Amino acid sequence: MTEPQRKSVLYVIVCAAGIAGDVGKLITVAQERGWQVVVVATPQGFDVLDSQVIENQTGCPIRSAWRSPGDARSYPRADAIAVAPATFNTVNKWAAGFADNLALGILCEAPGMGIPTVVLPYVNTALAAHRAYRRSVDELREMGVMFGSYMPHRPKSGGGADRFRWEEAVDLLASNYPNLARQR
Repeated sequence: MTEPQRKSVLYVIVCAAGIAGDVGKLITVAQERGWQVVVVATPQGFDVLDSQVIENQTGCPIRSAWRSPGDARSYPRADAIAVAPATFNTVNKWAAGFADNLALGILCEAPGMGIPTVVLPYVNTALAAHRAYRRSVDELREMGVMFGSYMPHRPKSGGGADRFRWEEAVDLLASNYPNLARQR
């Protein structure tokens, strides 16, 4: 008797950017392309999400905190990770190796575990010009992290949500890892 096939698992890490509430767009695209999606939010990101809507869409609870000792693991192992939207803070802390919340802990472990990771940054031009951010992006790219093409928006503009391509995370995974989302 053969084991039932499982879908590849995509962790979507959500940060507290103004467009985070639209993460359902990424979830929909990923599910349409064969992924099982689970959502992990930064502590601040969790506060801007409609948890009930996302949990209904994914069938999994959103996690933003470490599980307690003895608690069962609630998520399957990630086959890939998409960080969307990724904030200035998360990109810099991740590149520096800070793992002070669940989302960053997962991201810091991902390269060492060989988990393909895509980042869709959502930052303004002033933050994107900061030397620390540029160094962080370079450092993450050197670790094999893929970055989306979003161009930073003007500060205080509320900016660019209409140009944010949620599907780009899944597109980058598909073009670089074509067998990932297929049933296993």
